[in-house]
Amino acid sequence: MIDASLISGFAALAGAAIGGLTSATAAWFTQRAMVHSQWSAGENLRRQDIYRDFIEIASKCYIDALQHENPDVPDLVGLYAKISRMRVLSSTEIVDEAERVAQRILDTYAEPDKSFVEMRGMVKDHAIDLLHGFSKACRLEYEQYRTRQF
Repeated sequence: MIDASLISGFAALAGAAIGGLTSATAAWFTQRAMVHSQWSAGENLRRQDIYRDFIEIASKCYIDALQHENPDVPDLVGLYAKISRMRVLSSTEIVDEAERVAQRILDTYAEPDKSFVEMRGMVKDHAIDLLHGFSKACRLEYEQYRTRQF
């Protein structure tokens, strides 16, 4: 016959083991969620930095293209470098929009130079908003990312 003290001792050991295992599992899941959250936040910041830099360079190149027929090659190289970085981190929609922006800039260099008065008219007609589609795609990606987080 099994001694009652042996059964209660075994039950205590089993309870402690189950409690320890539960605690360790909960800690592992918590740590995993924290690491994932930190990684996601870092990815989001990297994308924001690339998009901000692309918008700044594209804006500068576009204004230059409106005023000159000779391209600013170093800025164009920077623009395409940002697009290449986007191919690694961003959705296809973002990259497609960025490539449309770059193509429009290149096409604008081939057009006649615009005077200040013409550019002012373009601003009033919203015809100068080269980055509308790109910024809209970035916003949609960010909203999708945010909904996946919560």
